[in-house]
Amino acid sequence: MKIIKVDLPDHSYNVEIENGVLNCTGQLVSSIWSKRKIALVSDSNVAPLYQDRVADALESVGFTVHNYQFPAGEASKSLEVLGDLTREMAADGFNRDDGVIALGGGVTGDLAGFLAATYMRGISLIQIPTSLLAQVDSSVGGKTAVDLDNTKNIIGAFYQPDLVIIDPETLQTLTTRDLVEGYGEIVKVAALSDGDLWKLVQSINSPADILANAKELSIHSVQYKANVVMGDEKEGGLRQLLNFGHTIGHAVEALADGDLRHGEAVSIGMVAITRIFEEKGLSREGLTQTLIDRLEAVGLPVTTPLLESQAVFDKIKNDKKNRDGHLNLIYVHQIGGPAIKSIPSDNIQDFLDIKTIKA
Repeated sequence: MKIIKVDLPDHSYNVEIENGVLNCTGQLVSSIWSKRKIALVSDSNVAPLYQDRVADALESVGFTVHNYQFPAGEASKSLEVLGDLTREMAADGFNRDDGVIALGGGVTGDLAGFLAATYMRGISLIQIPTSLLAQVDSSVGGKTAVDLDNTKNIIGAFYQPDLVIIDPETLQTLTTRDLVEGYGEIVKVAALSDGDLWKLVQSINSPADILANAKELSIHSVQYKANVVMGDEKEGGLRQLLNFGHTIGHAVEALADGDLRHGEAVSIGMVAITRIFEEKGLSREGLTQTLIDRLEAVGLPVTTPLLESQAVFDKIKNDKKNRDGHLNLIYVHQIGGPAIKSIPSDNIQDFLDIKTIKA
């Protein structure tokens, strides 16, 4: 078992990573939580695979478990579904001494995490991510949120879990597309961090390679993110680096209206922003192609016709990370060399030259 500790001023927790660790859920949860009611939240894809198994493990050590399920997909990250889950918990008599466990991918983690953050002003939370995207990124760091209309994660809170349980064996049930999507976030971290993770990424040339190295990919990605979060929990400085690829990525993801997964959009966003900075001489020559090679090796998209839309710039200018009339663009000048460039919002369209983006 690999244990990574996220040690924060007001709340510390472990991320426990091991093949087959889902079978130990009861013991792991009982080691940090007293006996209580647990809202076990999953979507309609994950619930048939794992919800009863996890509920049985929790009940075997004395917890009372209520299984809740919502329709799979980004559309469920909404105030409406949040309200439905809140009503169900209230009807079942949940109080502040109880807890929520998010069992599923990134949507489940965000939604159930925000449910825990807001129910009775906050109850205990555990994350059990079952997708690659959630295992290597969204389950760690305490970001929880729902979407509003076409704006992603606009209503949310920083709310840290008490424990994160990662079982790479759950990735065996993902479709190839769902598996590969999460790899976009791994390449992002590898480009930011260099070192052992970048060496590992250079050896990954297929979805099968991702599965074969899933535990190590998670360990390296989670350790990097944990270090960043411990240095900047609320995204006031260092944590902004994790937005590499996300400014453009979030824009095209929103415009795709469900046709692009988050990790696919991040892949496109990383290539687009690197191409721009390479064209301006701020990123090493050939870096864009280096990223393209690693992303295309597993089938991730690296461009989209949506980049030619004026609406991309409208989305970017209204990005929630826009502060004091400036937007901080994250780029890498070389592998392992992240940097931040602050651009006045009014100059974003000129800086992000559309001819360069779509090249």
